[in-house]
Amino acid sequence: MSRVGKNPIQIPDGVDVKVSGSHITVKGTKGELKWNVPSVMKVSMKDKTIIVERPSELKDIRALHGTTRSIISNMVTGTSAGYKRVLDIIGVGYRAQVQGRSVSFSLGYSHPVEFQLPEGITAAVDKKQTQLTLEGIDKQLIGQVAANIRALRPPNCYKGKGVRYSDEIVRLKVGKAGK
Repeated sequence: MSRVGKNPIQIPDGVDVKVSGSHITVKGTKGELKWNVPSVMKVSMKDKTIIVERPSELKDIRALHGTTRSIISNMVTGTSAGYKRVLDIIGVGYRAQVQGRSVSFSLGYSHPVEFQLPEGITAAVDKKQTQLTLEGIDKQLIGQVAANIRALRPPNCYKGKGVRYSDEIVRLKVGKAGK
């Protein structure tokens, strides 16, 4: 049996979970998330726990078992506590500004780069305008938005300039050797 899939999901106080057929809705203090569970998986609730079961031992179904359990667990965590992703903007003159639902970046190009935030994601910039904090309830969406922002100017391998995750370690290469 899947090691991840067999673990039950504990539902914290303030989170309401509804399972109807292959549709699951999780509603918490931060918001509401909906997801269609794969038809081969069986999701059931007992007391304050969610249990995900699989019908057979086929390799694809075993993999789907753990994935289904993880997605539902992320939904419960997101609606109760939320997710946060912090990006560092490193480089002379590199900065970001939040303007409503968009973020304007100055990343060394000849023009500012505008990035539209999707619904459900909020952004905040620190006082120095070099650290961007993304917050939301959908773990997959916040990770994808952070990856798209990082792709605007990935970290340079020689100087380290660019947009990187705050916990990312960039190993710098040695430059040209002088005579």
